[in-house]
Amino acid sequence: MNRDDMGIGGLPETLPVFPLSGALLLPHGHLPLNIFEPRYLNMIDDSLGRGRFFGLVRPTQSHIDPVAEQTALFPIGCLGRIVSFDETPDGRYMIALRGICRFRISHERAPENGYRSCRVDYSEFADDLRQDGSHIEGRDRLLAAVRRYLELAEIDVDWDVLHDTADETLVTSLAMICAFEPGEQQALLESPDLQSRSKLLASLMDMAQLGNGPEPGTTRH
Repeated sequence: MNRDDMGIGGLPETLPVFPLSGALLLPHGHLPLNIFEPRYLNMIDDSLGRGRFFGLVRPTQSHIDPVAEQTALFPIGCLGRIVSFDETPDGRYMIALRGICRFRISHERAPENGYRSCRVDYSEFADDLRQDGSHIEGRDRLLAAVRRYLELAEIDVDWDVLHDTADETLVTSLAMICAFEPGEQQALLESPDLQSRSKLLASLMDMAQLGNGPEPGTTRH
């Protein structure tokens, strides 16, 4: 199924949700995940037979993963679709998840096969299904903030590639890989559009520098 051929009417109204405090999934982004807990192995097995969809959500408080049952969740998460997976000899799943569309949790259902499940509503995020080809304001400021942030984190990047990256891909990728606080990551997820997410991203990087920046090596690869 091609994401560009779907409207929100083609998205699952009820889906498994994976509470994860250490990762951010945004529409059009790609996230690698290492799945090893039995309940989430069940979730992947079930998702593979139901369109390969599940939702990534964040707990409202910081947690050391795995997140405990009944932990409160932020009401907005992101639907992902498994685009590749591999089973390791020790029974883990290595998957790549593509962000499709944000959703608002309507209510949580009874657990299924050990994992949590929610009924969700996509209506306020229908624009997520379309690639955003607009140009962000202040791209130079964002790139300058990125350079300072990554230098402080002692992360080497190919700046030629970064400068040639399309605006949406640039903002989405940076927001997903940088080690911001959970509430900051949630704010990036809930940003209404590309422009506001870009401005918030630059501000968060500036604030990180004022606080002496991220610990070296904390940006995810």
